[in-house]
Amino acid sequence: MGLYVEAVIRVGMDELWERSQDPALHRRWDLRFTSIDHLPRSGDEPQRFRYATRVLPFVRVHGTGVSAGERRRPDGTRVSALRFASDHPLSLLAEGSGYWRYVPDGDGIRFLTGYDYRPRWGRFGALADRFVFRPLMGWATAWSFDRLRLWCERGTPPGRSLARAAGECALRLLLPLAALLYAPPAAALAVLAGALLLPPLPGTPAARRCLRTPPGRTPATAPSLLTTLEPS
Repeated sequence: MGLYVEAVIRVGMDELWERSQDPALHRRWDLRFTSIDHLPRSGDEPQRFRYATRVLPFVRVHGTGVSAGERRRPDGTRVSALRFASDHPLSLLAEGSGYWRYVPDGDGIRFLTGYDYRPRWGRFGALADRFVFRPLMGWATAWSFDRLRLWCERGTPPGRSLARAAGECALRLLLPLAALLYAPPAAALAVLAGALLLPPLPGTPAARRCLRTPPGRTPATAPSLLTTLEPS
């Protein structure tokens, strides 16, 4: 898969599954989505859903998808897979697929995802995806995973995590600016270096805490469950 993110979250399997599979809970911590809604289904057919992402104050890009999950596997892991697509004219993302794995690891769960998609808009879209959109999506996924970790491990509501991140970001921008205006050059450089190099506070979500490539030399592989899903 094109993008990979992994976080170790010290929480029970059922709680992590609920907070990542329930649309009302999922959209609270995942920066990539403004809304996620399940569509009606019957029997054991895969779950279809509708999603939207706000890209401008009054503009939302929407799409649809289909997903399925396995809660009981012989090795104690769980997995879910999905396919998604968008025909919105402002959506760079045309269609894609991905998966989540839940792997017990000591007193926590290795929560990992792999996904890829096909951009639209021809050569311009390919360049925009490679240099802007894809790095942004990878960062947003990792940041959201750490936000979920703080919710599960510390009980920090996702809204509060976002407020802390915004406040810390503002301080990292304003303090160097104030130092450059009012402090001696040496002190201003020290403040600027601290703002750039000091790690985020423990209670602030940070993408850097997540793995962005599969551990070891073995590439990540999609679960066989993904092959059972038809394009959305």
